Amino acid sequence: MNYIQFFAMRPEVSLLCIYLVIFLYDLISTGHYRRMFHPLVCISTLLLVILTLSDRSTFTLFGGMYESNAMIVFMKAILAFGSMLVILQANRWLTSSTTFYKQGEFYVLLLSTLLGMYFMISARHFLLLFVGIELASLPMACLVAFDKYSHNSAEAGIKYILTSMFSSAIMLYGVSFLYGTTGTLYFADMSELLTGTPLQIFALVMFFTGMGFKISLVPFHMWTADSYQGAPTTVTAFLSVISKGAAVFTLFIVLVKVFGAMTGEWQTIIYITSLASITLANLMALKQSVLKRFMAFSSISQAGYIMLAVIGGNAGGMTAMVFYIIVYTVANMAVFAIIETIEWQTGDTARRENCNGLYKSNPKLALIMTLALFSLAGIPPFAGFFSKFFVFMNAFGSGFHILVFVALINTVISLYYYLLIVKAMYMKESTQPLPTIKSDPYTRTSLTICVAGIILAGLCSFIYAGIDRIAFGL
Repeated sequence: MNYIQFFAMRPEVSLLCIYLVIFLYDLISTGHYRRMFHPLVCISTLLLVILTLSDRSTFTLFGGMYESNAMIVFMKAILAFGSMLVILQANRWLTSSTTFYKQGEFYVLLLSTLLGMYFMISARHFLLLFVGIELASLPMACLVAFDKYSHNSAEAGIKYILTSMFSSAIMLYGVSFLYGTTGTLYFADMSELLTGTPLQIFALVMFFTGMGFKISLVPFHMWTADSYQGAPTTVTAFLSVISKGAAVFTLFIVLVKVFGAMTGEWQTIIYITSLASITLANLMALKQSVLKRFMAFSSISQAGYIMLAVIGGNAGGMTAMVFYIIVYTVANMAVFAIIETIEWQTGDTARRENCNGLYKSNPKLALIMTLALFSLAGIPPFAGFFSKFFVFMNAFGSGFHILVFVALINTVISLYYYLLIVKAMYMKESTQPLPTIKSDPYTRTSLTICVAGIILAGLCSFIYAGIDRIAFGL
């Protein structure tokens, strides 16, 4: 093996170097230097985004197991950018008395998860794909259960790890059938040997089921609400945005690269699961008063919308999906930052009634929350409208007219439950209104970036055409 190939993996090598610097700093830093830990990590993740984007050439390594191109590098940069937002928002929680000396553990686990996601989306061999999925999943389970003195966090961690193990086992079961019928684990070789036999269709269903758990599509979503509610809010934000984005991108790659000869079969599966995810999650979200559970069902619904971009299996769908992930990242991160701010002020789980009268005591937070919710609902001229428009356009152009029509109806339902929070902030009075909340500088920076992303991505949606030009590098 030519070990010099490892250095061609610039995003992964950059991430590993940052990982080692943070790990060593955690070991040796004391006193005043410990207070510089969080700024160091924030600067490092920003540097990671820049380094990740520095090389967009197309190449394969290790006999075709690893691939990099412009779209993959761009997606890795999005994941690194989202991780930076998570780290910015985590400052107040990590500097509290209960977690101050566990900062290093949090950063190391988060970067380990990010490294696994990097391998996932570059994998062109099922062995590397499985290594990436496990590297992303196991540290994530530790993050979900990070608050070890909280019963809810421990319960959420148990549910997440058991679900993750179960989904990985199902996925491996399907991959074993693929290997048994083709004799290879390389994506390119396997795609030429698949003929759509019943055993291969069963393998496709098993693989999709395993990935469906990772994405939290219906009917593989039952773990989502409890894990989101029990995990620390910062971890919930990472789980709902970054983890989901990497899993959807990976699923798209595998369906196109491996199961291209079975397009009709996996389009039928996506049709059913996306329709069920959008409809059921919207109906369940109507009943939620706890904001993190509300956002859990919102994320299930958003996953269903993202799958509308996958169902076409073309470059336009890839473009729409990546643009949707960008918009979803900034909007969702803004909502979770405000939820965490409210929880920090109240000392308890944030509920919808905590938002009553928020406009009077905290007008800036109320405005940001409104912008983010409007974007998630798909109201123009915010970015969420264009992201939904692009995925609808791609699905409609691929011939799924009824699916798009039902998704449009569900958009109206989602608008109703998002507006319930807006109504609470602006129209309802509170007997115990929240006092004026002063966010820390890191959270304010994160919110500023998110608001800028929501507005600019909406007003400058022509960026879609720019991404479309590199999508053909898939």
